[in-house]
Amino acid sequence: MTIFQNVAFGLEMEHVSKSEIKRRVGEALEMVQLGNMGARKPKQLSGGQQQRIALARALVKRPAVLLLDEPLGALDLKLRKEMQLELKALQKQVGITFIYVTHDQEEALTMSDRIAVMDKGVVLQIGSPVEIYERPNCRFVADFIGETNFMFGTVKSFSENEVTVKLDNSGEEVIGIRLAELSVGTQVAVSVRPEKIRLTDKPSSIPNCFPGRVVNTAYIGSDTRVIVDLLDGARLTIWEQNKVSTLDPNAYYTADQEIWVFIFPENTLILPNR
Repeated sequence: MTIFQNVAFGLEMEHVSKSEIKRRVGEALEMVQLGNMGARKPKQLSGGQQQRIALARALVKRPAVLLLDEPLGALDLKLRKEMQLELKALQKQVGITFIYVTHDQEEALTMSDRIAVMDKGVVLQIGSPVEIYERPNCRFVADFIGETNFMFGTVKSFSENEVTVKLDNSGEEVIGIRLAELSVGTQVAVSVRPEKIRLTDKPSSIPNCFPGRVVNTAYIGSDTRVIVDLLDGARLTIWEQNKVSTLDPNAYYTADQEIWVFIFPENTLILPNR
Protein backbone atom coordinates (compact mmCIF):
# COMPACT_ATOMS: atom_id res chain seq x y z
CA MET A 1 0.00 0.00 0.00
CA THR A 2 1.01 3.60 -0.47
CA ILE A 3 1.65 5.88 2.50
CA PHE A 4 -1.78 7.44 2.02
CA GLN A 5 -3.43 4.01 2.03
CA ASN A 6 -1.51 2.97 5.14
CA VAL A 7 -2.66 6.01 7.10
CA ALA A 8 -6.22 5.72 5.76
CA PHE A 9 -6.62 2.03 6.59
CA GLY A 10 -8.06 2.48 10.10
CA LEU A 11 -10.59 5.04 8.89
CA GLU A 12 -11.67 2.76 6.05
CA MET A 13 -12.34 -0.03 8.55
CA GLU A 14 -14.64 2.40 10.38
CA HIS A 15 -16.46 3.19 7.10
CA VAL A 16 -15.58 6.88 7.18
CA SER A 17 -16.56 8.69 3.97
CA LYS A 18 -13.91 9.05 1.25
CA SER A 19 -13.94 12.85 1.43
CA GLU A 20 -13.47 12.77 5.21
CA ILE A 21 -10.67 10.21 4.86
CA LYS A 22 -8.87 12.40 2.34
CA ARG A 23 -9.11 15.43 4.59
CA ARG A 24 -8.03 13.66 7.79
CA VAL A 25 -5.17 11.73 6.19
CA GLY A 26 -3.90 14.96 4.65
CA GLU A 27 -4.00 16.64 8.07
CA ALA A 28 -2.22 13.71 9.72
CA LEU A 29 0.56 13.66 7.13
CA GLU A 30 1.05 17.42 7.46
CA MET A 31 1.19 17.00 11.22
CA VAL A 32 4.21 14.70 10.90
CA GLN A 33 5.74 16.89 8.17
CA LEU A 34 5.30 14.31 5.38
CA GLY A 35 2.40 15.89 3.52
CA ASN A 36 4.01 15.43 0.08
CA MET A 37 4.77 11.72 0.45
CA GLY A 38 1.31 10.17 0.34
CA ALA A 39 1.94 8.44 -2.99
CA ARG A 40 5.19 6.76 -1.93
CA LYS A 41 5.63 3.20 -0.69
CA PRO A 42 7.08 2.41 2.77
CA LYS A 43 10.32 1.05 1.30
CA GLN A 44 10.96 4.49 -0.19
CA LEU A 45 11.10 6.10 3.25
CA SER A 46 13.90 6.33 5.80
CA GLY A 47 13.56 4.75 9.24
CA GLY A 48 12.63 8.04 10.82
CA GLN A 49 10.02 8.77 8.15
CA GLN A 50 8.48 5.32 8.66
CA GLN A 51 8.17 6.03 12.37
CA ARG A 52 6.38 9.28 11.58
CA ILE A 53 3.94 7.45 9.31
CA ALA A 54 3.21 4.99 12.12
CA LEU A 55 2.38 7.99 14.30
CA ALA A 56 0.16 9.51 11.62
CA ARG A 57 -1.70 6.19 11.26
CA ALA A 58 -2.43 6.21 15.01
CA LEU A 59 -3.24 9.92 15.29
CA VAL A 60 -5.60 9.99 12.32
CA LYS A 61 -8.17 8.08 14.39
CA ARG A 62 -8.06 10.85 17.03
CA PRO A 63 -7.53 8.65 20.10
CA ALA A 64 -8.02 10.02 23.62
CA VAL A 65 -4.76 8.37 24.74
CA LEU A 66 -1.84 7.14 22.66
CA LEU A 67 0.37 4.33 23.98
CA LEU A 68 3.89 4.35 22.54
CA ASP A 69 5.85 1.21 23.42
CA GLU A 70 9.56 1.82 22.69
CA PRO A 71 8.68 3.65 19.43
CA LEU A 72 12.24 4.79 18.71
CA GLY A 73 14.09 1.63 19.70
CA ALA A 74 15.09 0.68 16.14
CA LEU A 75 16.57 4.06 15.21
CA ASP A 76 20.20 5.14 15.41
CA LEU A 77 21.19 7.48 18.26
CA LYS A 78 21.21 10.75 16.32
CA LEU A 79 17.83 10.07 14.71
CA ARG A 80 16.39 8.99 18.05
CA LYS A 81 17.31 12.32 19.60
CA GLU A 82 15.76 14.22 16.69
CA MET A 83 12.57 12.16 16.88
CA GLN A 84 12.34 12.64 20.65
CA LEU A 85 12.05 16.40 20.19
CA GLU A 86 9.63 16.01 17.26
CA LEU A 87 7.41 13.67 19.27
CA LYS A 88 7.35 16.03 22.23
CA ALA A 89 6.42 18.97 20.00
CA LEU A 90 3.75 16.86 18.30
CA GLN A 91 2.22 15.88 21.64
CA LYS A 92 1.90 19.54 22.59
CA GLN A 93 0.36 20.29 19.18
CA VAL A 94 -2.35 17.61 19.23
CA GLY A 95 -3.04 17.81 22.98
CA ILE A 96 -3.36 14.03 23.40
CA THR A 97 -2.01 12.18 26.43
CA PHE A 98 0.99 10.06 25.44
CA ILE A 99 1.88 7.07 27.63
CA TYR A 100 5.47 6.45 26.65
CA VAL A 101 7.18 3.19 27.56
CA THR A 102 10.98 3.23 27.48
CA HIS A 103 14.00 1.63 29.12
CA ASP A 104 16.17 4.57 28.03
CA GLN A 105 16.49 6.79 31.10
CA GLU A 106 17.69 9.83 29.16
CA GLU A 107 14.76 9.44 26.77
CA ALA A 108 12.36 9.32 29.71
CA LEU A 109 13.75 12.59 31.06
CA THR A 110 13.66 14.25 27.63
CA MET A 111 10.14 13.21 26.67
CA SER A 112 8.12 13.36 29.85
CA ASP A 113 6.01 15.79 31.81
CA ARG A 114 5.54 13.08 34.47
CA ILE A 115 7.52 9.91 35.02
CA ALA A 116 6.47 6.75 36.85
CA VAL A 117 9.34 4.50 37.93
CA MET A 118 8.26 0.90 38.53
CA ASP A 119 10.02 -2.12 40.03
CA LYS A 120 8.45 -5.57 39.93
CA GLY A 121 5.03 -4.11 39.18
CA VAL A 122 5.14 -1.56 42.01
CA VAL A 123 5.24 2.19 41.35
CA LEU A 124 8.01 3.58 43.52
CA GLN A 125 7.82 7.26 42.56
CA ILE A 126 5.82 9.54 40.28
CA GLY A 127 6.99 13.06 39.52
CA SER A 128 8.37 15.51 37.01
CA PRO A 129 11.73 14.73 35.37
CA VAL A 130 13.42 17.25 37.67
CA GLU A 131 11.87 15.69 40.79
CA ILE A 132 12.76 12.15 39.77
CA TYR A 133 16.36 13.02 38.89
CA GLU A 134 17.18 15.54 41.61
CA ARG A 135 15.09 14.10 44.45
CA PRO A 136 14.69 10.32 44.08
CA ASN A 137 12.91 8.74 47.02
CA CYS A 138 14.99 5.55 47.22
CA ARG A 139 18.13 3.87 45.96
CA PHE A 140 16.36 2.05 43.10
CA VAL A 141 14.95 5.25 41.57
CA ALA A 142 18.29 7.06 41.87
CA ASP A 143 20.04 4.13 40.19
CA PHE A 144 17.47 3.62 37.43
CA ILE A 145 17.07 7.21 36.23
CA GLY A 146 20.38 8.60 35.06
CA GLU A 147 23.83 7.64 36.32
CA THR A 148 24.91 8.00 39.91
CA ASN A 149 27.62 7.02 42.39
CA PHE A 150 26.75 5.11 45.53
CA MET A 151 28.53 4.94 48.86
CA PHE A 152 27.08 3.14 51.85
CA GLY A 153 27.08 3.87 55.54
CA THR A 154 25.19 4.43 58.76
CA VAL A 155 23.39 7.56 59.94
CA LYS A 156 25.46 9.19 62.67
CA SER A 157 23.33 12.28 63.28
CA PHE A 158 20.81 14.50 61.55
CA SER A 159 19.13 17.88 61.69
CA GLU A 160 15.97 19.10 60.01
CA ASN A 161 17.47 18.97 56.50
CA GLU A 162 20.95 17.46 56.73
CA VAL A 163 22.28 14.03 57.64
CA THR A 164 25.78 13.01 58.70
CA VAL A 165 26.67 9.49 57.54
CA LYS A 166 29.63 7.39 58.67
CA LEU A 167 30.86 5.47 55.62
CA ASP A 168 31.22 1.70 56.00
CA ASN A 169 34.65 1.21 54.42
CA SER A 170 36.64 4.18 55.70
CA GLY A 171 34.81 5.58 58.68
CA GLU A 172 34.90 8.98 56.95
CA GLU A 173 31.89 11.22 57.43
CA VAL A 174 29.70 12.57 54.63
CA ILE A 175 27.12 15.32 55.02
CA GLY A 176 24.11 15.31 52.72
CA ILE A 177 20.42 16.07 52.27
CA ARG A 178 17.86 13.95 54.08
CA LEU A 179 15.19 12.77 51.62
CA ALA A 180 13.34 10.33 53.87
CA GLU A 181 12.54 9.63 57.50
CA LEU A 182 15.74 8.26 59.02
CA SER A 183 17.00 7.47 62.50
CA VAL A 184 20.49 7.20 63.99
CA GLY A 185 22.02 3.84 63.12
CA THR A 186 19.98 3.36 59.93
CA GLN A 187 21.83 1.83 56.98
CA VAL A 188 21.64 4.27 54.03
CA ALA A 189 22.84 4.78 50.48
CA VAL A 190 24.67 8.01 49.63
CA SER A 191 23.92 9.01 46.02
CA VAL A 192 25.92 11.61 44.09
CA ARG A 193 25.46 12.31 40.36
CA PRO A 194 28.71 12.24 38.31
CA GLU A 195 28.30 15.80 37.01
CA LYS A 196 27.89 17.19 40.54
CA ILE A 197 31.32 16.13 41.81
CA ARG A 198 34.32 18.45 41.59
CA LEU A 199 38.00 17.57 41.35
CA THR A 200 40.75 19.76 42.78
CA ASP A 201 44.53 19.54 43.11
CA LYS A 202 44.59 20.73 46.73
CA PRO A 203 42.77 19.61 49.87
CA SER A 204 40.25 21.75 51.71
CA SER A 205 38.88 21.84 55.24
CA ILE A 206 35.30 22.09 54.00
CA PRO A 207 33.00 19.01 54.35
CA ASN A 208 32.97 16.11 51.90
CA CYS A 209 36.53 16.52 50.61
CA PHE A 210 38.41 13.24 50.12
CA PRO A 211 41.79 12.23 48.65
CA GLY A 212 41.79 9.95 45.65
CA ARG A 213 43.67 8.68 42.62
CA VAL A 214 42.67 8.86 38.95
CA VAL A 215 42.23 5.36 37.52
CA ASN A 216 41.22 6.20 33.97
CA THR A 217 39.79 8.99 31.81
CA ALA A 218 37.69 9.07 28.67
CA TYR A 219 37.31 12.22 26.57
CA ILE A 220 33.86 12.30 24.90
CA GLY A 221 33.72 15.89 23.65
CA SER A 222 31.33 17.80 25.87
CA ASP A 223 32.97 16.38 28.98
CA THR A 224 35.66 14.02 30.18
CA ARG A 225 34.67 10.96 32.20
CA VAL A 226 37.11 10.49 35.09
CA ILE A 227 37.21 7.28 37.15
CA VAL A 228 38.61 7.91 40.64
CA ASP A 229 39.44 5.52 43.47
CA LEU A 230 39.15 6.95 46.97
CA LEU A 231 41.58 5.76 49.61
CA ASP A 232 38.93 3.53 51.18
CA GLY A 233 38.51 1.64 47.90
CA ALA A 234 35.28 3.32 46.79
CA ARG A 235 35.22 4.06 43.06
CA LEU A 236 33.54 7.18 41.68
CA THR A 237 32.66 8.22 38.14
CA ILE A 238 33.00 11.97 37.62
CA TRP A 239 31.99 14.03 34.59
CA GLU A 240 34.26 17.05 34.13
CA GLN A 241 32.72 19.50 31.67
CA ASN A 242 35.17 20.68 29.00
CA LYS A 243 34.56 24.40 29.27
CA VAL A 244 37.72 25.48 27.42
CA SER A 245 38.67 24.40 23.91
CA THR A 246 42.29 23.29 24.14
CA LEU A 247 44.75 20.62 23.01
CA ASP A 248 46.94 21.14 26.07
CA PRO A 249 47.30 17.70 27.72
CA ASN A 250 47.86 19.38 31.09
CA ALA A 251 44.27 20.66 30.97
CA TYR A 252 42.98 17.11 31.53
CA TYR A 253 43.41 14.66 34.37
CA THR A 254 45.57 11.60 33.73
CA ALA A 255 45.80 8.08 35.13
CA ASP A 256 47.56 7.72 38.51
CA GLN A 257 47.27 11.44 39.23
CA GLU A 258 46.67 12.21 42.91
CA ILE A 259 43.67 14.50 43.32
CA TRP A 260 41.02 15.58 45.81
CA VAL A 261 37.33 14.91 45.37
CA PHE A 262 34.86 17.52 46.61
CA ILE A 263 31.12 16.85 46.87
CA PHE A 264 28.79 19.69 47.79
CA PRO A 265 26.50 18.63 50.68
CA GLU A 266 23.48 19.98 48.76
CA ASN A 267 24.34 17.53 45.94
CA THR A 268 24.75 14.57 48.29
CA LEU A 269 21.49 12.63 48.62
CA ILE A 270 20.95 10.35 51.62
CA LEU A 271 18.48 7.62 50.65
CA PRO A 272 16.93 4.50 52.12
CA ASN A 273 19.12 1.55 51.08
CA ARG A 274 16.42 -0.33 49.17
